[in-house]
Amino acid sequence: MLWSAVSAADPTPAPVSLDEAAKQAGEAAGWVEQNWSTWLSTGLRILLILVVAVVLRHLVRRALSKLIERMNRSAQAVEGSALGGLLVNAERRRQRSEAIGSVLRSVASFLILGTAGLMVLGAFNVNLAPLLASAGVAGVAIGFGARNLVTDFLSGVFMILEDQYGVGDSVDAGVASGEVIEVGLRVTKLRGDNGEIWYVRNGEIKRIGNLSQGWSTATVDVTVRPTEDLDHVRTVITEVGEAMAKEEPWNERLWGPVEVLGLTEVLLDSMTVRVSAKTMPGKALGVERELRWRVKRAFDELGIRIVGGLPPAPEEPAADPAASVAPPSAYASATSPQSVAATPLTPPPNLAK
Repeated sequence: MLWSAVSAADPTPAPVSLDEAAKQAGEAAGWVEQNWSTWLSTGLRILLILVVAVVLRHLVRRALSKLIERMNRSAQAVEGSALGGLLVNAERRRQRSEAIGSVLRSVASFLILGTAGLMVLGAFNVNLAPLLASAGVAGVAIGFGARNLVTDFLSGVFMILEDQYGVGDSVDAGVASGEVIEVGLRVTKLRGDNGEIWYVRNGEIKRIGNLSQGWSTATVDVTVRPTEDLDHVRTVITEVGEAMAKEEPWNERLWGPVEVLGLTEVLLDSMTVRVSAKTMPGKALGVERELRWRVKRAFDELGIRIVGGLPPAPEEPAADPAASVAPPSAYASATSPQSVAATPLTPPPNLAK
């Protein structure tokens, strides 16, 4: 009984005859013979797709690299000219071109390799319609969920392409202002005047003012007393500006002469003279401070008084002539009760004899 149960649980396989083995081998060979051409054509098609994708990706990346090198060479050529320091910074141009090239190479690789992957799946007779439909729905969902991220990315790309600002520029982005320390595709980092770091999303920047491109203007208002000679004041300020333009480092920071524009305000107790000068980008504040310093020293040497300086010495008031006059007294009148009481009595007539 026990031996029969063990035999039923582990039956021995039946031997395969030679005729059955030959039949199975013939069927496999026939199936291979029928499908080898399909396999070969599919394999060659996949190989061709991969080769074309790799070659196209290499050519596109090489073309982008050459374009970036040409941009860098043009920047270096302009840097050696007279306007190089005013219009173009070679290092900044190189960084911008590298950033643009990296973005373009990444986008090109994604498109080429993604298309090649879809074509390989199509070669295996995979139905791409559900995959593409799912990708479309997922793309729409991601677009709605990450619309701020997409906005920041696109804004960053266009800011870099248009060279709106770069590292080292002083900018006013509306929501924050300061010196640019990093430019990214999503976030721009600014260092404020007090040392704080602002992280500003590129999509939130609606307008931006770059204080480091082109040139800056230094403006100084000099307020003097209305009794001063305007021609003399103009001459002194002009001489101060000419002397400042000949000294270092102000001869490099001043890109134009110091001009006296004229009066901006005339009041009963003061008048304001406006002085202006064209300066190197980002150096206007230092030029204004130095110009105020020199103008004040020149005015002090020549005795020109400015409003807000030391007041003149007060003049001594004239002596009051009535100060030495005694106040009127009741004894001055002979009919007053005080005078009558103080008058000595006259003796009677009989006593006088």
